[in-house]
Amino acid sequence: MERSAINTYIEQNKERVLNELLDLLKIPSISADSKYKPDILKTAEAVKQRLIEAGADKVEISPSKGNPVVYAEKIIDPAKPTIIVYGHYDVQPADPINLWHSPPFEPVIKKTDIHPEGAIFARGACDDKGQMYMHVKAFELMMKTNTLPCNVKFMIEGEEEVGSPSLGPWIIENKERLKGDVILISDTSIIANDTPSIDVGLRGLAYMEVEVVGPNRDLHSGVYGGAVANPINVLCKLIADCHDENKHITIPGFYEDVMELSAEARAEIAKAPFNLDEYKKDLAVGDVMGEKGYSSIERTGIRPTLDVNGIWGGYIGEGAKTVLPSKAFAKISMRLVPNQNSHKISELFQKYFESVAPKSVRVKVTAHHGGEPVVVSTESVGYKSASMAMEETYGKKPIPTFGGGSIPIVALFKKELGLDSILFGFGLDSDALHSPNEHYGLVNYYKGIETIPLFYRNFTQLSGK
Repeated sequence: MERSAINTYIEQNKERVLNELLDLLKIPSISADSKYKPDILKTAEAVKQRLIEAGADKVEISPSKGNPVVYAEKIIDPAKPTIIVYGHYDVQPADPINLWHSPPFEPVIKKTDIHPEGAIFARGACDDKGQMYMHVKAFELMMKTNTLPCNVKFMIEGEEEVGSPSLGPWIIENKERLKGDVILISDTSIIANDTPSIDVGLRGLAYMEVEVVGPNRDLHSGVYGGAVANPINVLCKLIADCHDENKHITIPGFYEDVMELSAEARAEIAKAPFNLDEYKKDLAVGDVMGEKGYSSIERTGIRPTLDVNGIWGGYIGEGAKTVLPSKAFAKISMRLVPNQNSHKISELFQKYFESVAPKSVRVKVTAHHGGEPVVVSTESVGYKSASMAMEETYGKKPIPTFGGGSIPIVALFKKELGLDSILFGFGLDSDALHSPNEHYGLVNYYKGIETIPLFYRNFTQLSGK
């Protein structure tokens, strides 16, 4: 398919394609909160309807142990390659609501310095409704112009933001109909709108919750303070001790399996455009910090991390209450790199916290969801097809990068289906994913719809089927 025909179709349908996404963004499909279950089902139904309208066959809302998976397919010739599109329709909670400049589920379009043509501000705009919906519209484009060159299957889930706990069993149950040649995912980012990139690696994840229990009830901090351990003080000390002065993680055995990149590989990573001053300005920070001996790009891509995602305990209401709390809690995530295993790291973390906690408190460690790190070969047909497609639409060859985030199901796809995943994202790191004021550039949205059909064409041709 020629780009001119693609761009003509996009231009003719630009307003409709945008309004459909805006409608989807209005539904608060938050998977982390059970009260939004009706909205989860409403969103799944909306995705199903759009896939039917686009021309897919066998479209269904397939039940799982949790939220359903929207499955669809279009088989034009069993002898041709099959591309499996993965995405998710669930979104992160919008909290803290007061930091949003506009209601999170009332999408608005505003111009910014990075997005002068406008960006959609709404929860899920980039992660992942906007990027997932690019694939639905690219498929529609190919169907309406009679240019679909190969088979396609869609697998759009509703639990990615809580670790995809039900997708593994669902994949095993549906392994027969998930036969294909490659997984195509748009849930990652590019370096900049003038610098395309493709992630060839993702970090894994081990997500933990820690509970520190002291006295059997909240105490008067004047009567008991200084004599009885304060769980919040203890928890803060335990967390602080997880890093040394070089920001090296101190958990015994943590780095045992870490894959160390060669000097040559690190030199390639350093070729990616990166302006430290602009980075700090965008985040409104005076300086960066992290593991000694590594650049900011390396710290967020090829090195493991440990971060507190939330901490609470005691009195946090208005005014003052002089209380020595009975309990303190924290949620802690560790990003993992190739060769590390989330189960092993979770066990090391638990053992460490339990061993170093003072006898004045009791510690309970609970492992939540996790996932394994992934590396994709730049020599694969899938990567080459994506690289060629981006080079055609952006006018320059994309840079292979290591993403700092985690998509736990990518390793699962490799294990259960034997398929590589191509991380074909079009968002930007500055799009405030998981944060207030999440947004997605209109240019990025339309660029994805323009580029995806070229991947289909390239993959079909390079596969030789």
